Formats: sequence, structure tokens, C-alpha cells
Amino acid sequence: MKHIFEQKVFYSDTDAYGVVWHGSYLRWLEMGRVGLCEMMGHSLSDLLAQDIVLPVVNMNIKYKMSAKLEDVVIVETEISQFNGFCVNFKQIIRSKNNLKVCVEADVSVVAISNAGKLYRKMPEVLAKSFDEVLKCPALV
Repeated sequence: MKHIFEQKVFYSDTDAYGVVWHGSYLRWLEMGRVGLCEMMGHSLSDLLAQDIVLPVVNMNIKYKMSAKLEDVVIVETEISQFNGFCVNFKQIIRSKNNLKVCVEADVSVVAISNAGKLYRKMPEVLAKSFDEVLKCPALV
């Protein structure tokens, strides 16, 4: 299963050099992870009501090419690994114009309670979904 969306680069996404500010990519990556969770039937508000929050605990980003004002980028997100405790997302941001990669990211997420207590294993509602996606990646 892969979540894909397009994002136009606005002026507020750029820095003083006229290219996309590095923090804008982080926001788009988050949008991709949230979108994938929603595709799996898990909205953030529903998870919050179940005492589940999903903070990022590790992020490895490779910046390869800068997008610029009014470019359109394509953000692709998929689950690359799940070990019962932590879920890893593989994310790529490409230029729609030439399909060149702007950013590659590997992001790790765990589950905590609303009070900030770490769950020693992913709550069952999410664990089941992550396992299903990895067993049958063609699900849409």
C-alpha cells in the first residue's frame, strides 16, 4: 500500500534563496504518513480518543535536489518495516516536472499514550493494520 499526493510549492515554503526550505519537506512527509494511516482507516483524532499518539523517534533524510516556488512535488509514503514495537516509513518526494528525487526519508514511529507513556508494543488496532499491509503490499 502506498499513499501518494501532489503538493504545490508556495512562497511560504521557500527560503531566502528561493528554494524550498528544508522544514517544508518535513511537513509534507508528515502529511504523507497521516494520509497513509487514514487510508488504513486510522484518523489521528480516532487514535487520540483511543489513547494513542504516534511520535517520530528517528528520521533519516537525504536532500538530493531543491524544489522551487510554484513547482509541484509528488510525495510517496509506504511502510517499509514493522517489528511489533516500531513502524518504519519509506518516503520519497519527487519533482512532478521531471520525476527527479528531491528528498528520500526513512522515518521511525512508536506509540505512546496521551500522557506520554511509551507502549512496549504497538497497540493491537495498529499492529494488525501494519502487519496486513506488509503481508499484502498491493492493497489500496
